[in-house]
Amino acid sequence: MRSKTRTQAEGRPRATARGQGLPSPEALIAFLRDNPEAAGTREIARAFGLGSGDRPALRTMLRNIGRSGELVRGGNRRFAAGEPLPEMMQVERAGSDADGFPLVRPVAWTGPGEAPLFRLAETAAGDELPEGGRALARLIRRETGETEAEPVRRLDTQEGRVVGVFRRGRDGGEVTPADRRDRNEYRVLGHDAAGIPDGEAVVAQALPSRRFGGKRVRIVERLGPSDAPDSISRLTIAAFEIPTEFPHEALAEAAGAKPVEVGDRADLRDLALVTIDGEDARDFDDAVWAEPDDNPENRGGWHIVVAIADVSHYVRPGSALDREAAHRGNSVYFPDRVVPMLPEALSNDLCSLRPAEDRACVAAHLWIDASGRKIRHRFERALMRSAARLTYEAVQAARDHPAGALLPLPQQRLDDLYGAFAVLDRARRARGALELDLTEHRVLLDEARRPIAVVPRHRLDSHRLIEEFMILANVAAAEELEARHQPCMYRVHDAPAPEKLDALRDFLDELGVPGLALAKGQVIRPALFNRLLEKVRGTPEAPIVNELVLRSQAQAVYSPNNLGHFGLALPRYAHFTSPIRRYADLVVHRALTAPAGRTPMAGEALAVTAEHISITERRAAAAERAALDRYRATLLAAAIGTVYEARITGIAPFGFFISLPESGADGLVPVSTLPSDYYDHDARRHRLVGRRSGQEFALGDAVTVRLAEADPVGGRLMFRLEGGGEGLARPRMAGDRQRRGLRRRR
Repeated sequence: MRSKTRTQAEGRPRATARGQGLPSPEALIAFLRDNPEAAGTREIARAFGLGSGDRPALRTMLRNIGRSGELVRGGNRRFAAGEPLPEMMQVERAGSDADGFPLVRPVAWTGPGEAPLFRLAETAAGDELPEGGRALARLIRRETGETEAEPVRRLDTQEGRVVGVFRRGRDGGEVTPADRRDRNEYRVLGHDAAGIPDGEAVVAQALPSRRFGGKRVRIVERLGPSDAPDSISRLTIAAFEIPTEFPHEALAEAAGAKPVEVGDRADLRDLALVTIDGEDARDFDDAVWAEPDDNPENRGGWHIVVAIADVSHYVRPGSALDREAAHRGNSVYFPDRVVPMLPEALSNDLCSLRPAEDRACVAAHLWIDASGRKIRHRFERALMRSAARLTYEAVQAARDHPAGALLPLPQQRLDDLYGAFAVLDRARRARGALELDLTEHRVLLDEARRPIAVVPRHRLDSHRLIEEFMILANVAAAEELEARHQPCMYRVHDAPAPEKLDALRDFLDELGVPGLALAKGQVIRPALFNRLLEKVRGTPEAPIVNELVLRSQAQAVYSPNNLGHFGLALPRYAHFTSPIRRYADLVVHRALTAPAGRTPMAGEALAVTAEHISITERRAAAAERAALDRYRATLLAAAIGTVYEARITGIAPFGFFISLPESGADGLVPVSTLPSDYYDHDARRHRLVGRRSGQEFALGDAVTVRLAEADPVGGRLMFRLEGGGEGLARPRMAGDRQRRGLRRRR
């Protein structure tokens, strides 16, 4: 039976004369050990007779005690086999099991074998514990024999962490947060600001503050001048807590890696494999080759080879390299740098398929027929030597103008690559893979690594060629593991949720664009969206319709359970082609190269890893978007007052969001800057409607705006409607079907 919190009748703990009557850390630790169920600050404050004004300082003390590990020193010692676990332990969220229940593991584990995983019991203290989030938990043995972790108190180490730019002022200064959603002002007192120059990018930690005294922070890390060429990536890396330093053990393992000999590997060094990447690519982990199939029974068919760096040869399960790669989950790419999943000794050297250098690889031999259907495949460990490092632009130029081609390989090799691609492209169209037309952007840097422009990234047939080859290899990897009855790390993309389809259908009807002709219970296929996109191709509606279709889609994730890949219209799919930068691919490589009868990762471990790397992938994507927004805002800071033609991409009660087509920059037009009126937010129809004037601002409308503010630190842009709104929108009457659809403002 659990003990109750000690009452005053039992003898309230004596508070010491500390601050606002706070107990000493020793007294607080003793109380928590005696009363582990005292989960809330309120209960602890009541036990010590503290007022509400003392609670912020008490919370800080609790966080510091949690980080110190004083409460759970038993969790750091080595456990003998069969020895019972301690009653209390620090745990961190580690994904979910196959049934979707959240799992946690000890923060510090030196017991025998792998750290155990416990199901997280449902309590208020553990509510929405995020991946990597920490809690002090009580370990409970259930009647079923399972051990559950019941959270007592959150111990998240990054609470109160602020990343931003220090601005010097009187008696210290302030930290302007880089998070655009954070509108707080964080004061830094004079003694905490000593020696820190104005404009320094920093990481700060919140300090206990008086109730009405504003928020105080202490600077704990300096990131360098905020106007330095690399400040945007440094700020973003810090804001998203992306690990950048490799443990010494991992670096030592990478430094000790050696090139491989051919040995038992297939020798592909005479095969003219080439890498094709962007001009600014930093690692080369995939190479391709193709020629017509010489089998007379497969006329019009092709033999394709996709060779991928054999990262699994160097990164062994359970090694320091493996632990760090799993922790990072993936590489993160910024315009001026990459934060790699693996140390450069591997990612930029032994696992990079450099021209004219022998490299270990895992090769997928793929045979397709004249219709693009894969008829067979074979995987093998091999030794290869890249014939050339090519770029998308150079390959496309050589394809379009063969007479002036300057590629370091025979034209026939290039023709064969495009010949195989043409067949695969027809097969893609035939199966109805989703064909979204979305513009990507890239940052152009000068020699000093400063941004000079953000421009659209043009999609070439050479990009699509590599994409189709990689998709084919990924499909073969999933099929091979299924054939071997091996667990597989699938890349899954579920069909759109019904409520998202309903919202899309309603809005397309409002736009005057023929909606999705979907009957109740009809099977949803990508081809339905493709027909819609084809109808609007080349029209002013096309960009927003493509964006809306994208928003309606489910998010692709990793999973040990095969749900298929809706967007690619494939029944099974895995990631095999980028083990340098994605841990998922490394898991698949290990399964493909494992000796017969051996399973490298399966069951709960595979499910936990799938959820973790799905989270790190989302973190990387968010960080890359945030950096791009900061680059855009940095460039536009010199263009305050400039007028732009834009399109409305989002509607909110407080205004509408617009996008500039050339740079892709997004910004807000606040409702307070619109023509004088009271605007109702029509969420279902995605529009703001003036009560008095009837003037409407709807998703997809073209507008003219003037740049009013640019915040490079937060990547935030503010615009005003140009011309005060006169003549920009005609009143639209409810039910007036003649006026539905997108219209340019006069």
